[in-house]
Amino acid sequence: MSKVTMAKSHLMGLVGDEDTCTAFLLGGIGELNDKREPNFLVVKKDTTIGDIESNLKRLLARKDIGIILINQHIANDVRHIIEAHTAPIPALLEIPSKEHPYDPSKDSILKRAKGMFNIDDMR
Repeated sequence: MSKVTMAKSHLMGLVGDEDTCTAFLLGGIGELNDKREPNFLVVKKDTTIGDIESNLKRLLARKDIGIILINQHIANDVRHIIEAHTAPIPALLEIPSKEHPYDPSKDSILKRAKGMFNIDDMR
């Protein structure tokens, strides 16, 4: 069993559409690290899949981020990166957006969590 140690605090990362990022940034999650890299990516219509992939990989590699929120419709475009991520920290959570409702059948993290439990154990 792996041992997870947490620092005193970790940041939240965010990959989302403009409305989602605006809401979370108004809530105060926006930060820059020592290299002046933000802990979020605003995905617009002209944002390429390559940009999303590279920014998600950058967020996953940062040691100061504990949770990364990603809009599910954006996660669908980078599903291979999400499924390859197995470390507990940072945790990746798929969230809905205003225009795209949450679909549990597409959430690979939820599928992985469901696979950890046997329904007979719950009785």
